Amino acid sequence: MHPTIQKFHDSVLANEHDSVGALMAENIRFQPPTYWATWNGRDAVAAVLGHVNEVFTDFEYRRVMGEGRDWALEFQCKVDGLDCVGVDLMTLDDDGLIAAMEVVMRPYKTIGALRAAMNERVAKDPSFLKHKSALS
Repeated sequence: MHPTIQKFHDSVLANEHDSVGALMAENIRFQPPTYWATWNGRDAVAAVLGHVNEVFTDFEYRRVMGEGRDWALEFQCKVDGLDCVGVDLMTLDDDGLIAAMEVVMRPYKTIGALRAAMNERVAKDPSFLKHKSALS
């Protein structure tokens, strides 16, 4: 497994989210499962993933697949008591940092619960407002 993917995997499982930002390229692009938009930039993406880390429970990775620049990390978790299966799709840049990340999840009901929980969290986080300009 690529060292960046291993560090990401281990940090997420250890609930050490603060170390994840250092694994991202400065201009990372992140596509969340909750709506059709892209978050841009390390600080904004790290902030979004920090909130996601608070919403997901019983999180575990089931499989890691990939080689070279392209990786898929299949996970399962709960959102507000609802079961979820998803995949983190990642592309690394020339420096081995995460340049692009897309999360796909199912079922639809759980994605709705995730969106509601995220909207509630970010609405109460005044520091998050500075990241709204990173959405395209």
